[in-house]
Formats: sequence, C-alpha cells, structure tokens
Amino acid sequence: MSRLRTRTRPPLALAIPALLAVAFLLMPLVGILVRTQWSELGTHLGSPGVVEALKLSLLVSLWALGLSLLLGVPLAWLLARVPFKGKALVRSLVLLPMVLPPTVGGVALLLGFGRRGLLGPWLEDSFGITLPFHTSGAVVAATFVAMPFLVISLEGALGGLKQSYEETAASLGASPVRVFFTVTLPMVAPGLIAGAALTWARALGEFGATITFAGNLPGTTQTLPLQVYLLLQDRPEAATSVSLLLLAIAMGVLIALRGRWTGTPVAAREAAAAAPPVTDEAPAAAPDTVRDTGSGSESAAPPESAPHEAGHWPLHATVTGFNQLTLAAEPGTTIAVVGENGAGKTTLLRALLGLTPRAHADLRLGDADVTALPPHKRQVAWVPQDGALFPHLSALANTAYGLRARGVARADARREAQAWLDRLGVGHLAQRKPAQLSGGQAQRVALARALAARPRLLLLDEPLAALDQTTRARVRHTLRTHLAGFGGVCLIVTHDPVEAVSLADRVLVLADGRTLQDAPPAEVSRHPRSPWVARMLGRNAWPGIASADGLALAEGGRLVVAEALPEGAQALAIIAPEAVSVHRERPGGSPRNVWPGTVREITAVGSRLRVLIAPGGAPDLVAEITPEAASELGIVDGAEVWTSVKATEVTLVRL
Repeated sequence: MSRLRTRTRPPLALAIPALLAVAFLLMPLVGILVRTQWSELGTHLGSPGVVEALKLSLLVSLWALGLSLLLGVPLAWLLARVPFKGKALVRSLVLLPMVLPPTVGGVALLLGFGRRGLLGPWLEDSFGITLPFHTSGAVVAATFVAMPFLVISLEGALGGLKQSYEETAASLGASPVRVFFTVTLPMVAPGLIAGAALTWARALGEFGATITFAGNLPGTTQTLPLQVYLLLQDRPEAATSVSLLLLAIAMGVLIALRGRWTGTPVAAREAAAAAPPVTDEAPAAAPDTVRDTGSGSESAAPPESAPHEAGHWPLHATVTGFNQLTLAAEPGTTIAVVGENGAGKTTLLRALLGLTPRAHADLRLGDADVTALPPHKRQVAWVPQDGALFPHLSALANTAYGLRARGVARADARREAQAWLDRLGVGHLAQRKPAQLSGGQAQRVALARALAARPRLLLLDEPLAALDQTTRARVRHTLRTHLAGFGGVCLIVTHDPVEAVSLADRVLVLADGRTLQDAPPAEVSRHPRSPWVARMLGRNAWPGIASADGLALAEGGRLVVAEALPEGAQALAIIAPEAVSVHRERPGGSPRNVWPGTVREITAVGSRLRVLIAPGGAPDLVAEITPEAASELGIVDGAEVWTSVKATEVTLVRL
C-alpha cells in the first residue's frame, strides 16, 4: 500500500542558491570525470611510480589511523565525560589542525619535532628517531591533520550516550576500564566507525603538512597526493587518473557511512524492526511460571537451585550536602522514597552509589564501611527508571554482566543469570536483545540483572513508571515476591501510592533534601505530614494555622474541626474525597463547612468519579461520588455546586 506524501515547494529565494551551491560543488568532480582518459586509466594507475605511492599512502594512512585510535579515543572520552579546567582550550587544540593551513601545520611540526625543533634533538639523541624526511614523519603529519575527525565524531557519539548505562554498569561491579570496553565503546561503535573512516580517508589524502614536514622522497614520503602534484607538471592525463582514484576512495567512504551518523547501526535497527513481536506474557508451556489468580499476574516459581548469596546487610547512612538525613534499616526492609520533584530522591540514591558531588553518604552495609570505595566496589546495585539495559547484549548477557564483572567464570555466570531470568518469568527471552522486549519484560530483566549481581543494597528509581497499568501490576507483583527473600535493604523511588503501600515496609518522605516523615505506609496514609504526599494518596490537604475554632487556611478561608490543636500551631487538614458532599443547592442541617464552587474537572477512578471543585473562600477541593449521583445532580464541567464537609470528617496533623 503506497503512502501519500504532501510535498512542500521550497521558495525560489532559497531553492536557487541551494542549487547553485550543489552545482558549484559538483562541477570540479564532473571535470575530473570528463577529462579522464578512460582508455588509459589502467595504464596510468598501473605505472610503477603510482603503485609505489599507493602502497606508501596505504601504509601511512593505516599507521595514522592506528595512532589516532590510540590517542584520540581516550581524548574524546576525556572531553565528553570529565569536567576539568581548560576543556575549551583542549577542544580548540583538537579543532586547530582542521582550520590551520596544511603547510602551516607542516611548519609547526618542523618547529616541534624537527631536528632543530623543541623535541627533535632529544628524540634523535635519546632514541635515534628522526622524523623529518622519513616515513614516520609522513605518519606524524597525517595523524596531526586527521585525528581531529576521529575525536570530534567520537566525542559527539559519547555526548549522545546516556550516562545511566555506564553508571548502571559501575553499580553492577564493573571497573571504569571494563565499563569503557564492554559498554561505552560497543554502544558508540557507529560514531567510532564513522570517525575512523573519515580519519583514514583524510590521512590518505594528506598533502600540505606531509610535503612540508616529511618532504617528497620517492618510496619514503612520496604518497599518492604528492604523486598527483608531480604528475601535473609532466603528465596531466595521468594526474587526472590518479585523482579519480582518490576521488573514488573518498566517495566510497562517504557512501559506506550513510546511515551511520545517528549512533545506531542500520543493521541493528532493521534487526529490531524485523524481530517477531513479543508480549508481556510467558509461553503457556513454560515450566518456570505460575499464575497468581488473585491478581491476574504471572510470576516465576523459584526453582530449587535459585541463586542466593548468604548474608544479611543492615543499612546505616548519614547523608550530607543537598540531602541532610540519617537512614537506618534492618535486612529485608523495603523503603519507598517519595516527595515532590526536586525533593532530593534521585540525589539520595546517587549519593548512596557515590555518583554525585551534590551529596555525600557515609555508608555502612552490614559490618563494612564502604564510604571510601568507588561505585563498582560498593555492592550497591541500581535500576534506573528506564532500566538501562545494554542494547548490544542479550537479556542473558545483560543479566550475567554483574557476575562476570565480579570474576565469575562465563559458564557459571550464564547459568546463574538464566536461573534469575527463570525466576522472574522471562527465561524464555534469554537470547532477545532489549529492543525486542516489551516494557514489562525489560523491567524484569533489569531487576534480574540487579539481583544477580549479588548486591547488599538495591536502589530502584521509579522502576515501573514507564509501564502501562496492566504491566505495572504484573511487574509489581513479581517485584514484591522477590524482594521478600532479599538479604539487604531496598530503596524504591516512586510517585505511585499503590507502589508505596504495597511494596514498602516504610515510606520516607523527603522535602528539600530532608526527612519530613519516615513511618510505615499505614501511618503515612492516616497522617501524612506533607500536602504533596496527601494529594498523592488521593486526599485533600490544606495547610494552615490552628485557631480557637478550627484552622486558618494558608490559602485563605477557615475550616471548622471537631478536635482543635493549640492555637498558633501549624497543621495540615486532611479530608478524604469521599467525605466531601456535593449539592446543587445550599445544604441545610449539620455541616459546619459549606462553600459554593464551580466544577473544574471530572475524572473516572474505578467505578467512581472524582470531581475537582474550586470553592469560593477555600482551596480547591476533590470530591468522590458515584456516576449515578453525578447524573442525578447534573454534574458537568462548569456547573455551579455547593460542597460541605462535616467537622468530624477533618483530620488535623500537626507539622
């Protein structure tokens, strides 16, 4: 089926100059093609001088590429990943050979590495190395002008790579060098390949710096571009043929790089697109899954050989910096960390990982003080919100990554990783790449990878936020099942009250990096000390100051309560949505708190409706009513209504 496209005709004021630019760039190339003596092409390219120059050019360009990879890859990583003073100057030095006239570059090389240069005499006296008028000099000149292409391409690829992949690898126990070679480089391979190809092509075509620094000695420094320069003087037809060869090589490199600039190899994208679709359900015949009929979700039945690392590791942490708190928990405790955006939830996790300068954690796990240890030695596993599964590895290889980083033999690591995948009900997907997994499956693999790494502290940063409701319920059930047997402490950052109540033994409420409340979920639900948490739990929360007859609200108005606090005390009034009555006329009778208002929004929550009302003289109020009541009262957006709350339905929490 064909797809219709709407084509926009470009304005002539832009189209004409663009076409002229194309013609300007194309004309020299057409000139070479027209002037080439095709009948003599083989003779010209097969002459001894051209063949010798071509071999030398290949030798020099390949050596230049090797030096560029050896020196340029670490430099690109430094520029992309490490903040330091003078970075702008270093980047300018990298770019300088690209804008510097090649002959000036050759002069600079002479003054730096020549026999009378700054390092030349020392190199010759100490090591017997003479660069000018030697093949090694041609290599140095080609490296000088070509390496920036590699550094720029790779730095751009590294800049586009989310650091969560590298940080997650470190949390699984991989050293910085291992992370670089097993995660960073494979993931930026397209950028590295593109930069290497451009570097090689630029080194192959280098002329100005080479002739100035290394000279033009046949068989020693006379590369193919220099051969073209000589042929132009005596045999212009042969020079055109050789130029055509260099042009064909350059065009071949550019064509081969087409589609590789986005950072994702074309083949990988096509493989992901061609993969058969998978769902969140395990195969019906899979022996490692059981169905929880009460929740309608699937979880893995733990096999008898399920891997565990014996031990129990209580947590004690004192966090300073942006976060100011002390955290202690016994083994097997799961803590939900909640709070508004900017409250310091993720900063707390990163401080425990040792990955942020914003906060510092004095951290003790069990009997070990890990404060001074780097992230990869802390045995603190982290699952970021997006899971950060390594896209170039299968689910099995992802899960085995932490074990391999800790020195476990490949076969043993893969066997243990498969056991964890089986436990979480995704063992049948072991050979799938992350792009071939659904959201729920990817989250299970990410959790299996973290648990397989044998952590003593498990950190989950909104692990279910990206999932749909059905998948979230299924993964939440699986997570609850497997956290029950974990011998360490687990911290879960969440904005979902269901997750906080169903998964956690304690709820830690943060505000401005400090502890506002740390209590069991039931206590936080009954007496939330934060308006944000109260609203997250679906309750109305009005801050104010206690007065003789109730509460003077911070946003204006007064609230009558049954049990008053001491006058002047700061408090939070909690009103359940179901305690709010909605009327079309002013109600009579016992309600002490009555306000007129306007319906602003109606949303469905299960079998009931939540109505947001803006009452006069009071903050916004959420009421919960049945659809039948809404229909009977004629509740629609913009309707004028009356709301009432009994004084006995108001709970005051002293702040």
